Amino acid sequence: MSKVAMPKLNLQELNNLLQANRGLAAVVKKEVSDHLSGKRFLILTLLVVAACLASLYIAATSIRTAAASQESSFVFLRLFTTAGANLPFSFTSFVSFLGPLLGLIMGFDAISGERDRGTLSRVLSQPIYRDALINGKFIAGVIVLAIVIFGLGFLTGGMGLIIFGVPPTLDELLRILAYLALSVVYISFWLALSLLFSIVFRQTTTSALAGIALWLFFSLFAIFLVGMIADAVCPITDSNNLEQVMANARLHQGLSKLSPNTLYDEATVTMLNPSVRALGVVMLEQIYGAIDAPLSFGQSILLIWPHLVGLIAATLICFAAAYFIFMRQEIRA
Repeated sequence: MSKVAMPKLNLQELNNLLQANRGLAAVVKKEVSDHLSGKRFLILTLLVVAACLASLYIAATSIRTAAASQESSFVFLRLFTTAGANLPFSFTSFVSFLGPLLGLIMGFDAISGERDRGTLSRVLSQPIYRDALINGKFIAGVIVLAIVIFGLGFLTGGMGLIIFGVPPTLDELLRILAYLALSVVYISFWLALSLLFSIVFRQTTTSALAGIALWLFFSLFAIFLVGMIADAVCPITDSNNLEQVMANARLHQGLSKLSPNTLYDEATVTMLNPSVRALGVVMLEQIYGAIDAPLSFGQSILLIWPHLVGLIAATLICFAAAYFIFMRQEIRA
C-alpha cells in the first residue's frame, strides 16, 4: 500500500497563525467591551428599545381591539407589523429606520478615531496584525448588533406571550428568527459602510456626515430619484397602454432594488406576512386560480432569497473595500 505524504509542519507559520488568532480574539474582546460600555451606543440602544416597546404596546392594543373582527392566526407576527393610530409605526418600521444608525454609530470612528487619538500606530506596534485589527472591529460590531437585535426580539416575543398567553407556533417562531437574522445582516451593511468611511476619511466628523448623508439618501430621496429615472427612460404617454405601464413598473422595481432599504423592507414584509405570495408586478392571469392560503416558511425563504443574497453581497463588498484600503494605507506614528 502506498503511503500518503503528510505535509511538513512549518513551526514559523504555525506560530504566526496562533499569534494572529490571539490578536484577533483580543481585538474582538476589547471592541465588544467598548461598544457595550460606550455612552453614545447605550443612548441610541435605549432609544431604539423605547421606540420598539412603544410600538409593541400600540400593536397589542390594536390587535386586542380588532380581535373580534380579525382571525386569530399569526398573532405573534402581527405584534411586529401592526401600527396604531396614535403611533403610525410598527416594530419593523422602527428597526428599519433606526437600525442603520446603530451600525453607523458603531463604525464611523473605528479607524479614524484611533488615528485622531494617536493610538492606531501604538496598537499595530503590538503583536497584532492589520488584518486582525480590522477583522476584529467588524466581527465585534456584528456580535454586538446580534445581541441587541435578538435581545430586543426575544423581549418583544416574551411580552407578547405575557399579553396574549398563547405561545407562537413553530412557523411563527422560525419566521421571527429569520427576520431577526435578516435585520442583523441589514444593519451589518451599514456597519461595514461606516467602517469604510472611517478608513477613507481621516476626520471622524466627515466619516459620520458621509454615513448619515447616504442613510438619508436611501431612506428619503432614493424612491423619488428612481421614479424620475423610470419616467424619463420609460415614459407613460398613454395610461391605457399596458406595455408602457409594465415597462415603467419593471424598470422602477429593478432600480429600487439597488437600495438596501428596499431589499430589507420587501424581505421583512414577505417574512412576517405569510399571505404575501409575490413581489413586484403580478399580472391578473398569474393569480387567476391561485389558492388563497398563506405560504409556508420554506416558500417565503425562497421568495426573499435574492434579497438576502443581495444584502450579504453588499455587506461583503463594503467590508472588502475597507479591508483592501486599510491594508495598503500608510500609518505613521
